[in-house]
Amino acid sequence: MFVITADQVASRREGDRAGALIEELAERYADELVLPADQTAGDEIQLVTRSAPTALAIVLDATRFGRWSVGVGVGDIRMPLPDAARKATGSAFIAAREAVGAAKRADGRFALRAAGSAELASRAADVEALVRLVVLLRERRTDHGWEVVELMRAGHQQKEAAAVLDVSAAAVSARLKAAMWRAEEDARPALERLLAELEAESERTAPE
Repeated sequence: MFVITADQVASRREGDRAGALIEELAERYADELVLPADQTAGDEIQLVTRSAPTALAIVLDATRFGRWSVGVGVGDIRMPLPDAARKATGSAFIAAREAVGAAKRADGRFALRAAGSAELASRAADVEALVRLVVLLRERRTDHGWEVVELMRAGHQQKEAAAVLDVSAAAVSARLKAAMWRAEEDARPALERLLAELEAESERTAPE
């Protein structure tokens, strides 16, 4: 399982954004969550999923504006499941707690931890480094870059995006290149596969 824990940055200055993020993520990913998105303590939220693509997508959404430190824990969850994430326990939650603490000190405010052997922890560190590169790439994207990237992710062709934005097709192409859209899109399937392999190995080696 993947447990994603996000802790708001500078909440005392900016107010509590937890409710808004829970609503946003629940709307996008509710069908892929094992338990409903939950506000666990103060300005911290927690989500649980079996899906590597969903875990990666949540990380990228939550880190987009630099307002959250995001930790992902990979491991098991004690069964039967309770009715809320804040009531659940297991090695994935312990790993997520360690990860979000590390994320507060990390570039990109992201960290990944896997419960289990030293070898598994080493593999998690490798995956963490690659995910962080994508997070940092996205941090450099301008508002104009995000406009065109969001249109492309919604399924538009470049000519259609140009018409929506009232710019030339060449301008859309230039914005996509500057936004490093293709680099991110090419990286996502590989990262999803690596996360899925990490989770499968964690399940395989979990104590009975």
